[in-house]
Amino acid sequence: MKFPVMNDVSEPVSCVSHIKVGVVGATGYTGIELLKWLFSHPNVEVAVVTARQWVGQKIADALPVLRACLPSSQKSLSFVTPDDPKLKQVDVVFFATPHGVAMNRVPELLEAGVKVVDLSADFRLKAPEIWQAWYQSPHSAVDVLDQAVYGLAEWFAEDIASAQLVANPGCYPTSIQLALWPLIQQGLIELSPIVVDAKSGVSGAGRQANVDLLAAEVTGNFKAYGVAGHRHQPEIVQGLQGCADKESDVRLTFVPHLLPMARGIESSIYVRLKAGVDVAQAHSVLDTAYLDASFVSVLPLGKVPQVKWVAGTNHCQIGLAQPKGGDMLIISSVIDNLVKGAAGQAIQNMNLMMGWPETLGLSVQPSWP
Repeated sequence: MKFPVMNDVSEPVSCVSHIKVGVVGATGYTGIELLKWLFSHPNVEVAVVTARQWVGQKIADALPVLRACLPSSQKSLSFVTPDDPKLKQVDVVFFATPHGVAMNRVPELLEAGVKVVDLSADFRLKAPEIWQAWYQSPHSAVDVLDQAVYGLAEWFAEDIASAQLVANPGCYPTSIQLALWPLIQQGLIELSPIVVDAKSGVSGAGRQANVDLLAAEVTGNFKAYGVAGHRHQPEIVQGLQGCADKESDVRLTFVPHLLPMARGIESSIYVRLKAGVDVAQAHSVLDTAYLDASFVSVLPLGKVPQVKWVAGTNHCQIGLAQPKGGDMLIISSVIDNLVKGAAGQAIQNMNLMMGWPETLGLSVQPSWP
């Protein structure tokens, strides 16, 4: 049974003990979450933070939520424009921007020797034509697409460690791929159909004015969206197809839903077990795959995870069950969309890129209740 070797987090493997980082697009939910973790990271100094609409304002004044974690040495840190030349002088730049922004800036940063972790979708899809079909615009950095390493750290730790550009996975794809990849790799499930019924808190929609996200619209409500095609669909299919037999054809139905809560994702995944395979075998494979994983845990057979159990952490919990009398396997995967689905995973990737333990700066207990 062959699984990726999980990153050894017992000792640092790099002599680099302190770096400077920049964050482009720091005023959205993801950017704020990223700053919160970076300000608390023992090996990081946040040197450049951009926000076009808040240029010149101090972070502590513009984002009071960060006052509690803002180091005293950085209380005077102010927002600058996204094209500030200081970005080329830091060690790592994070892009927490809408799609289409990072691709226009990343090539010059790479040329300057800066490492980049892109939290947008710009470098996740390997085929430019698929990007154009889903985002209705040509990709402007095709020449560096091949340099981008997909940042699902539990599976690509070695590649991430040597990468200059990491494409941080999307939130839904993280929860879904972590649950399915070991089962596909070991040939335990059918690839057609795979049905995913996923639910997310409203922070996944971003921090902007939107009638559909008003409290009066969301509270007490529950709805599906992106039913005709969500932009995370090609990313998920690309990942699942990549770990399947080359001749196999992944058939995915993916429907996301909006929950009346601030953060968290639960993905209910329905797959058919192959002949002769039972739920105990599937559970054993998942449990073995993530036995040494720092941020993924497989619950005892029949135990279903809850979003609250991972809220505010970089963890993913996976549970599975087989309904009586059937050959369907039901998998439930939960993450915090802003942490394991975005900022936390980005820092996990930065740690690997710098040769540090992947857990550095990410150890935190979930809040309860």
